[in-house]
Amino acid sequence: MTQVTTNPPDGTPNWLDIGVPDIDRARTFYGTLLGWQFEDTGAEGGHYNLCTLRGEPVAGMMRNPDDQPDEYWWSVYFAADDCDGLVKRATDAGAEVVVPAMDVMDQGRMAILKDPQGGQFGLWQGRSHPGSRIVNDPGSFVWNELVTPDSAASGEFYRTLFGYELEPVPGGMDYLVLRRPDGRYVGGILGGSGVVVGGGSAEVTSWTTYFAVDDADEAVRKVRAGGGSVDSGPADSPYGRSAAVRDPFGVPFHVMKPAPEPAS
Repeated sequence: MTQVTTNPPDGTPNWLDIGVPDIDRARTFYGTLLGWQFEDTGAEGGHYNLCTLRGEPVAGMMRNPDDQPDEYWWSVYFAADDCDGLVKRATDAGAEVVVPAMDVMDQGRMAILKDPQGGQFGLWQGRSHPGSRIVNDPGSFVWNELVTPDSAASGEFYRTLFGYELEPVPGGMDYLVLRRPDGRYVGGILGGSGVVVGGGSAEVTSWTTYFAVDDADEAVRKVRAGGGSVDSGPADSPYGRSAAVRDPFGVPFHVMKPAPEPAS
């Protein structure tokens, strides 16, 4: 488990949120699957719900306005020491601003962007709220992955934005691991035509999240019982046992029991 108490370094995934058409159904589904409880921030916070694990916020959830497109996804945010400066760097590198940099009460400063290939992501500059306070533990996110037809172009954008080192995975797979300059692995980029993303092709670039669970097979059972669906798996890999699933609104994500850490 990683307990987060301060703002992580630039480029570290530090928050997730989702907009859904039915907040009560979403709370039941994710609460059962991941053991979350929920805290409504009230009218002042637009009834944004904090998803909590053992009393600590790990993600956010809100009801989508009725006039919004009928499409939903988990949004990943990256830590930003200077949100406005990173927005400028991103747009200079070809990104599109979806939501300009703005303050969120005393919690922090945020922006939402689309990278040049169309992948949407957020920036979060924490103040009183540094982001997800628990990561890499069952019920929290353990990995975030960009799926794109052009891994090279996507990798170059994120390298320019955050200073990542791009580490190809050996064996012929079109996969780049994103590593911060301090050596920390923070995510990956899966590329190539014909890549399957939750039942569709990788013509659309998008980020997807892996949530850690105690038992991937039991998590799949809970997904189905809660009205979700399974795109593939569970299957084993050197990194753990995982499955690609969808919630009742069609939002794709993965559940994963990470492989044990190697003995030191």
